[in-house]
Amino acid sequence: MSVIQKIRDKYAVTIIVVICVAIASFLLQDAFFGKNSFMRRNTTAGKVNGVELDQAEYMRRIQIAENNMRSQYPNMDDQMRESIRERVWEEFLTEQIMGEQYKKLGIEATDAEVVDQFYGKTVNPIVAQQFSRNGVVDRDAIRNALSQGNSNPNLRESIYELQGMVAKYQQQLKYVTLIRQGIYYPKWLAKQDQADNSQIANISYVSVPYATISDSAVKVTTAELQRFIDEHKKLFEVEESRRVEFVSFDAIPSGADSTAAIQQIVALKQELDTTKEIAGFINRNSDIKYYDGYVSKNMVNVPQKDSIVNLPVGSTFGPYYDGNLIVYAKMVDRKNLPDSVKVRQIVIASGPQGGIPDSIAKKRADSIAVALRGGANFQELLAKYSDDPDKENNHGEGYITPTAQAFPEFKEFALEGANGEIKAVKTAVGYFVTQILEQKNIGPAIKVAYLGKSVDASKETNNTMFAAASDFASKAHSSANDFQNTIQKEKLNKRIADVRPMDFSVAGIGQARELVRWAYESKTGSVSNVFTFDDKYVVAVLTNVTEAGTAPLSAVRPQVEAEVKKHKKAEQIIAKLKSPASLEAAASSTNQPVLKAENVNFASPFVASLNFEPRVVGASFNKNWGTAKVSSPIEGNAGVFVIKVDNFQPSGQQPQDIATVQAAYEQNMRLMLDQQLMPALKKLSDVKDTRSKFF
Repeated sequence: MSVIQKIRDKYAVTIIVVICVAIASFLLQDAFFGKNSFMRRNTTAGKVNGVELDQAEYMRRIQIAENNMRSQYPNMDDQMRESIRERVWEEFLTEQIMGEQYKKLGIEATDAEVVDQFYGKTVNPIVAQQFSRNGVVDRDAIRNALSQGNSNPNLRESIYELQGMVAKYQQQLKYVTLIRQGIYYPKWLAKQDQADNSQIANISYVSVPYATISDSAVKVTTAELQRFIDEHKKLFEVEESRRVEFVSFDAIPSGADSTAAIQQIVALKQELDTTKEIAGFINRNSDIKYYDGYVSKNMVNVPQKDSIVNLPVGSTFGPYYDGNLIVYAKMVDRKNLPDSVKVRQIVIASGPQGGIPDSIAKKRADSIAVALRGGANFQELLAKYSDDPDKENNHGEGYITPTAQAFPEFKEFALEGANGEIKAVKTAVGYFVTQILEQKNIGPAIKVAYLGKSVDASKETNNTMFAAASDFASKAHSSANDFQNTIQKEKLNKRIADVRPMDFSVAGIGQARELVRWAYESKTGSVSNVFTFDDKYVVAVLTNVTEAGTAPLSAVRPQVEAEVKKHKKAEQIIAKLKSPASLEAAASSTNQPVLKAENVNFASPFVASLNFEPRVVGASFNKNWGTAKVSSPIEGNAGVFVIKVDNFQPSGQQPQDIATVQAAYEQNMRLMLDQQLMPALKKLSDVKDTRSKFF
C-alpha cells in the first residue's frame, strides 16, 4: 500500500494531466480529422444555394457521360471532354436550381402520373425515344421491360433511372407551362403601341457634337470615375479571370527535318506506283487516310490542283507541300458523275438490326420496284411499306452527292444509274427501292490517293527550342520588369491572353491547362518556368488578377473616362444653350446649322441622318411640345440636340388586328422565355464554381 501511496503522492498531477490531454484529444479528433474538420481536404467541386457537388460524384457523372459519348465517337478528343465537363456541371446547376423552384411552387410528378407516361394514351417523349422501332412506339417492348425489371437487377436499375428522367421531364413541363401562362399582352397596351406607331414625325434640329469640345479641355477626377462605376455597376460586371503575357518558342521543323521526311516518302514512291492494293497501302503508310470515293473536279481543294486533276489514271504527281505534309498524289480513277442527285426511296428493313427476314424483304422490295415501274403511286407505297422513321417529313425524297455519307451501294446506284431508273438496292440495313429523279451538273469526277508524310520537328530541333526557352526564363524569372526587358532586348514576340478558372486552352497555344492552373496559383508579377505544350515551349508572366464582381477602375478606365467626359461636355453645352426660344436661337448661340430629319418612327431608335439616338426619337413624340414648341436641350449619344417637330404624318402602315398583334407579341415572349429563363434563374442563385482546383 505504501508503494501505491507514493505513486499517488508523486505522480497524481502528471496522471491527471495525461488523462485531460487524452480526453481533449478525443474530443478534438473530429474537429481536426472528422468529416467536417477544418484539417480535412475540401473535395467540393461546387455549390448551388448551399448544396455541394462532391468531386467524386462530379467525376462519376463525367465518366457516365463520357461512356455514352464514346459509344458514338470512339476517338474522343480533349475538346469533347471539356464540353462534357461543362455539360455535366450545367446539368447539376439545373437540377438544383429547378428542384428548388419546384419545391417552392409545390410542383410534383406523382407515381401514378409517371406510370401513365409509360402506359397512357400519349407516351412520354423520353420513353418513346427508348422504345421506338422504325419510328413507331413499341408498347409491347415497354410492357416487357417493366415486367422483366422485377427479376433483372440491371434492367430494374435502368427502369428506375428512366422513371426518374420522366418525373423530372413532367416537373419541368409543368413549371414552364406555368410561367408561359403568365405571359400576357394587354389589349389596351397593344392598342396604345399601334397608335404610337401609326404616325411618323418630320423634325428640324440643332446638334452640338461633343467633338466640338476637346477632351483635353475636360478634367475628370478618380473619384468621379469611380462614382460612375458605382452608379452603373451592371455595366461593369466581370467574371473571374487572369491575364497572362507569354513568349512561345515553337519547335518548327528544320531543313534537316524536311529532308528526312522527303527521304521517307520517296522511298515509298515505287510501291505507290506499282501496288494493286492502293487503299491498304495508303492507310498503312500515309498520314492522309484513303477516301474510296469520287470528288467533282470543281470541288477539289488541294495545292497543285491543276496538275493533279489532269493526271492520267495510274499516274502520280509530287512530291509537293500541303501545310506541314509532303505529299504524292496518284490518280486512281475518273468518271463523269453528277454533282448532286435527287432520289426517292422506300426502305425495307431486314436482318439482325431489325425488320423482316432478308428473303422476305427482297421479295417485297422487288415487288415494289415492279409496281413503281408499272406506274403505281409512290406516296401510297411509301406510307404502307417504308420503314424510314422520317418518311412523314421527307416524303421519301432526298439528295445524294459524291462526298455524302451514305451506304456505298445506294450512293453508287444514285450517281451512276440513269435518270428515272428504279432499282431495289441491297444495303447493310435492308433494301432501298430507289428511283433516280434528277441528276444535276454531270461532269468529270476523280478518285485520288494521297500518300502524305508530316514534317515534324526532330529531337534535336525540340532540344534547341527548349534550350532557348530555358535561357529566356533564366533571364526573366526575377520579376515582371525582367520579363518585359528581356523581350525587348531579344526582340521577341509577346502574346496576351485572358483565362478563366475552367479554361483548358489558351489562344496562341492550344491545350494549356497547366498554364491556366499556374495563373490561378500565382501572384501578380510572377514569372513561370518553361511549360511544354506539344511543339511549343512557353514562359509566362501573370500581369493582372480580376475577381468576379464589379471591374476595378484600372481595368476599364478608358471606357469610363470617355463616358464621364461626354457627360461633362453635355453639361457645358446645355449650360450654353440654356432654354432656347427657337431653333434659330440655339443655332446662333452654338454656331451650328439647323438641320432636318424625316420619317422618325417611334418604334425605331435609329434615325437615318442621326444613327442611334433613342432620346431624340422619344422627344419627337412628346405631347408637351407637339409642333408648337422647341424642346429643351437633349443629351444624346453623339451630342446635345434641340428639336422642333415640323409635322406628323400617317406612317402608311395598315393597322393589324389587335388579337393578331397580341398573339404575335406573346409568342415572341415565349421564345425569349425558352432562351433566358435558366440564365435568369442562375443569376438569382448563389453559385460557387470551385472545380478548377481539381483539374
